Amino acid sequence: MTPNKTLLLCTCDKTQSFSPEALQAASAADQVIVVDQLCGKDMDTAAEHLSGGAEVLVACGQQAALFERLGEDVEAEFGRSAPLHTIDIRDRAGWSAANANPKRLHAKQVALMAGAQLPASYAPAKVIQSSGVCCIVGPTDQAIRMAELVQDELGVTCIVNDAGPIQLPSAGYDVAKGKLTSARGALGNFKLEFAQLQTLNPAGRGAPGYGEVKATARSECDVFIDLRGGAPAFPSYQKRNGYFWADPAKTGELERIALTARERVGEFEKTVYFRLEESLCAHSRANQPGCTRCLDVCPTEAIFSAGDHVQIDSDICAGCGSCAAVCPTSAVTMNETPFESIAKALDVMAKAYREHAGEAPRLVFHTLGAGSEAIAYLARYHDGLADDLIPLGLEHIDRIGHAEILAAFGAGYAEVLLLADNEIDRRAVAAEVELAQAMLIGTHNSPSRIRVVAAEELGEAGDNAGRVGDPVLLVGGRRDVTRVAVSAMADKIDAPIQLPAGAPYGAIEINSDKCTLCLACVSLCPTGALGDHPDRPEVQFTENACVQCGVCESTCPETAITLKPQLDLSKAALSARALHGEDPFECIKCGTPFGVASTINRIVEKLENQHWMYTKSDNVQLIKMCDDCRVKAQFHGDSAPMAGGERPRVRTSDDYLDS
Repeated sequence: MTPNKTLLLCTCDKTQSFSPEALQAASAADQVIVVDQLCGKDMDTAAEHLSGGAEVLVACGQQAALFERLGEDVEAEFGRSAPLHTIDIRDRAGWSAANANPKRLHAKQVALMAGAQLPASYAPAKVIQSSGVCCIVGPTDQAIRMAELVQDELGVTCIVNDAGPIQLPSAGYDVAKGKLTSARGALGNFKLEFAQLQTLNPAGRGAPGYGEVKATARSECDVFIDLRGGAPAFPSYQKRNGYFWADPAKTGELERIALTARERVGEFEKTVYFRLEESLCAHSRANQPGCTRCLDVCPTEAIFSAGDHVQIDSDICAGCGSCAAVCPTSAVTMNETPFESIAKALDVMAKAYREHAGEAPRLVFHTLGAGSEAIAYLARYHDGLADDLIPLGLEHIDRIGHAEILAAFGAGYAEVLLLADNEIDRRAVAAEVELAQAMLIGTHNSPSRIRVVAAEELGEAGDNAGRVGDPVLLVGGRRDVTRVAVSAMADKIDAPIQLPAGAPYGAIEINSDKCTLCLACVSLCPTGALGDHPDRPEVQFTENACVQCGVCESTCPETAITLKPQLDLSKAALSARALHGEDPFECIKCGTPFGVASTINRIVEKLENQHWMYTKSDNVQLIKMCDDCRVKAQFHGDSAPMAGGERPRVRTSDDYLDS
């Protein structure tokens, strides 16, 4: 029978070992072929299977490009080529220290193979148009030099910021003088503002001069080259498409920038990394400020306030995922790496490892760029990853929040490491790591089970015998999985776990002496954590639904509400409970309950015999009546201010006939 899938394994010149049968089962391959030099003397084996009709899975990541070219050659020769996929099980698992446990290494290879079989998540793309309109800002000599380098491909305008001498410029670009005051946008849609702008006047003899000064001016361009030498115009400027900032300390910067900038003309596909569900956003209600977590962490300032919710500029968004990692309501989710996909990969790999090694693995999150390169370097020149350490690569380490970390513990990992590429990455994940560590402390586990590490620490052995908790079912959203995972790690639930300020879990406290039960907090709560009682004045609270957005705190006119970050794992947190309530006031006429007794009594106390309208009169009794009785009293009492005279008798036709 013709196989549908073939797994090609290579010992890489007999430098690694594996379990072919286990890898075949994990990859769901119909057959497995083992060779020693698949990229060398055994390449004919790869060509042979690529010329067939079965899918080919090559267990080599380093030579992926070589096998892709081989597939193209096979297709050119035979008119067809089998579907080709590659996976690295060598750098991440096969190459390790000489004293590594082969059982663990083989189990890790199986885990990586099983994880690779999961369907990939794809992100939609949008088209960005760039006409090549370029603005260069900086000193005269550098700006003119850059203009000369890119003028053949781009339509250039130079805005110089000094009084340096200038020769008559080429007709291939324009020159003006001014100071950049603000910059917004991205490739294809930059909006720049300048102060004291003067355009160059090329007419007349002698050195060219500048014309009339404009106090302010605005310009739009597709490509923005910043040669000023000071701070970049944008935060995380490397992630801003179409923006080029020259480091004055480096040589050859202008030439380097020019090579890339010249290519920014035409149509470009821009990945839409995120999904935004505005109805779930707890940013604001009725102009009262609430959650700003995504605004606080976005490195590119792609997120901005838009009333009751936030908006994200997809042109600026670089897809780091930090917003999704901190969003407490899942209003922002990622298309490429949704939480559900990460949780599924964690579960599948941990399960495969346990089945083959009989113990809990450890996990390291790393970036697919610098992180993968560091792991490959360790594998080739040092001892590689520890034999029990399973790597999971993502585009950005910022994508990892406390929920992903705790999902790993829920899947059965004994320890979770985060490989930071640089200090910026360390700062980006610090708050989420601190939050997850606080939850571990609350469950009487060591916070050192979560660590941000450098590459050289990845070879260190871990404590596999110490499992944080038995695997749990990773079903639901970020908050659901977090709650289940932490509950599984807790020996027993004594009291709520105290969390750092700003945590998206917690309770609220109401000062009963201040609260008037106006229920403004209830009406504006974006998650439904606050509710009222249908029959009496009462504020009810469901702690599991509270995201500590702060809308209730900022809304309360009496400043009676305080946020209390904590994680209550008891069943009581899942149900509504009364925070503050009082008996209603009963109408003195009909006995119908209305209002709040303490509020009515407080109003009577403040007005009776203290205000001329409520002195030596029965007007104070109106305050003690319900709406219906109050209206009747004002219209029908003997001294009612709105009472009319006796209603005249209705005239009939008999009255007219008698007359």
